[in-house]
Amino acid sequence: MNAPFKVPEVDAAIVNGMSVDVEEWFQVGAFERTIDKADWERLESRVVANTGRVIDLFAETGTRATFFTLGWVAARHPALIRRIVEAGHEIASHGWDHQRVFTMDVATFRADLARARTALEDAGGVAVTGYRAPSFSIDMRTPWAHRVLADAGYDYSSSVAPVAHDHYGWRESPRFAWRPLADSHLIELPVSTAALAGRRLAVGGGFFRLLPAALTDLAVRQANAAGHGGMFYFHPWEVDPGQPRVAAAPLRSKLRHYSRLGAMAGKLRGLVRRHSWGRVDAVAARERRW
Repeated sequence: MNAPFKVPEVDAAIVNGMSVDVEEWFQVGAFERTIDKADWERLESRVVANTGRVIDLFAETGTRATFFTLGWVAARHPALIRRIVEAGHEIASHGWDHQRVFTMDVATFRADLARARTALEDAGGVAVTGYRAPSFSIDMRTPWAHRVLADAGYDYSSSVAPVAHDHYGWRESPRFAWRPLADSHLIELPVSTAALAGRRLAVGGGFFRLLPAALTDLAVRQANAAGHGGMFYFHPWEVDPGQPRVAAAPLRSKLRHYSRLGAMAGKLRGLVRRHSWGRVDAVAARERRW
């Protein structure tokens, strides 16, 4: 049988970014209009167990990764943050409580960054120098966001999805690493996409669960063929098929959130073995030398 995609030749020495967006199952964009933040404290917490499964999976395969973690989670589960650090992974910021950047003004964003970083650094005992916006919410509506990150001393951001999507996306963004500010070393590392038949296709998270793994392989190899590291992401709740069901959520949200959760761990094991993976700070350091 012919391969479904033409796979480009790549430099095997290029390391790709493996990243995990650490949040509770109820803190996702799919449920933001269904579950009120005021109710979070009474809901079952599963983030420690789910993230533990991810850490164990990475230990099986010798993989190092970056855990973009909510400050809200770090403040409640500092031992989890210490476990991530002690396992050799990078702790980076995912903001305080998953509020999308384009819903904030400059002052609110600055305060959100500071609050999250304090919680993460207090828990992990290490400096936090990377950031990922919740739901990839840095886009054309936030021309000030990268300046705020640079002024706060962040080395890199991985906050842009260079696709068109109903929840997020900045289609005009470059597909690979770029410098958003001429006078700063801050680098933006967009999440990987596959270019196929004139379209850009998202491949991480739920797209990885639902679509053939070959599409993610194509995205990584296209990035590597262009001389860049790929950038993959997923969430700890995606390896938890036993999580609670939110009956009141819209059908589309339920399909996106719950489909093929049982297949995720196996697909991840295959992905990490097919490519070279590392922490996002290492990818950023390599890209900055360009």
